[in-house]
Amino acid sequence: MKKEIINTENAPGAIGPYSQAVKTGELIFTSGQIPVVPETGEIADGGVEAQTRQVLTNLEAVLAAAGSSMDKVVKTTVFITDMSDFSAVNEQYARFFPTAPPARSCVEVSKLPKAVRVEIEAVAIAHP
Repeated sequence: MKKEIINTENAPGAIGPYSQAVKTGELIFTSGQIPVVPETGEIADGGVEAQTRQVLTNLEAVLAAAGSSMDKVVKTTVFITDMSDFSAVNEQYARFFPTAPPARSCVEVSKLPKAVRVEIEAVAIAHP
């Protein structure tokens, strides 16, 4: 099975030796998205809520570049630096997955790149 590397200017570029996403067969695997605003390269202002919205907006852009969308996401992994942010992250997350949300894991980690508070990766189905 071949793999296709996905890149878009509508989401932050990789800050290391990895791709924004890889498409293989009917699946798309995204790298973790952090709350960097693609147009400025800065971290989204406004606390964990704004950071979560930006992360999911970036994820949405990567999926679109791969020919998919948020409604095709089957699994996410959410990384947060403080479990007390769980409810605030959930509130924003629910706006991007209003019906039939994907399976999900959420873990607290000690640090994330650029000292952000949230990072999300996803597995999605490619549109036929």
